[in-house]
Amino acid sequence: MTATSPTLLVWRRLLRHRLAELSLVFLAVLLVLALAAPLIAAMRGVDPTMTDLFSRLEPPSARHWLGTDELGRDLFQRLLDGGRISLLAGFAGAALSAVLGALIGVVAGYLGGRLDGLLMRLTDGVIALPLLPLLIVLAAIDPRKLGIPPEVAQSETFSLYRIVAIVALTGWTTVARLVRAETLSLKARDFARAAQALGAPPMRIMFRHILPNAAGSLVVATTMSIGSLILLESTLSFLGLGTQPPAASWGNMLAGAQDLLREAPMLAVWPGLMIFLTVIAFNFLGDGLQEALDPRSERRL
Repeated sequence: MTATSPTLLVWRRLLRHRLAELSLVFLAVLLVLALAAPLIAAMRGVDPTMTDLFSRLEPPSARHWLGTDELGRDLFQRLLDGGRISLLAGFAGAALSAVLGALIGVVAGYLGGRLDGLLMRLTDGVIALPLLPLLIVLAAIDPRKLGIPPEVAQSETFSLYRIVAIVALTGWTTVARLVRAETLSLKARDFARAAQALGAPPMRIMFRHILPNAAGSLVVATTMSIGSLILLESTLSFLGLGTQPPAASWGNMLAGAQDLLREAPMLAVWPGLMIFLTVIAFNFLGDGLQEALDPRSERRL
């Protein structure tokens, strides 16, 4: 990689954005700790799912670094487990939203005509829907009534997949409008016209020439949407419609702490703080990526 490579230039611009740099470090540390949560629990000899009513609401100690919750479970380990669930829901939901939005946006922008009008009216219709009530209705649907076996419907994995699918179904609209706008601009450029003149089929032009050139905007939009999707997952879990106990998520940890705000306020402070820091870190990282991927930012060096 040479000193003038595009990747190195983008990295240099990103590191100039101090808040984005701090956010990247924070998210990297959080991701490593969340993925290593089972190993950390084994090294500490702690089972975050085991209840112990004789040890409930204990203060921080050498055994329990952040104390215990209302059922005597280790709060630090449950924060890490909840982080793994929340981050997985955010990343998977954002990736699925990006794929769906990119497909709709590039097809609408390149083919145009009635198909463009139909897809954009569909996008406008989804945007116009009240988001939280819609998510609550979708999350409240009993999967067993849809023919899904009870043992599958009640599993932790299915609960997570359902949340990812629900947040992705409403999170693709921003990406679709952004990719459509980029496509309208890119299809009028010389490289797209040259490919069309050489007889390249529309599918090849869309996915080989236009989408790669819109990747910068797509990455920024996807990064910034992760924080919003984590917040949505936490909201659904807080309402009892997301990740179900005994599996931990920051949302259901807040739900369990709401009756103990006076007796043990830190039970709500820690998951709330993690949600706040994670969401704002993704927003700052998205801002930094937006500046780093803008070639004009190099002129301000």
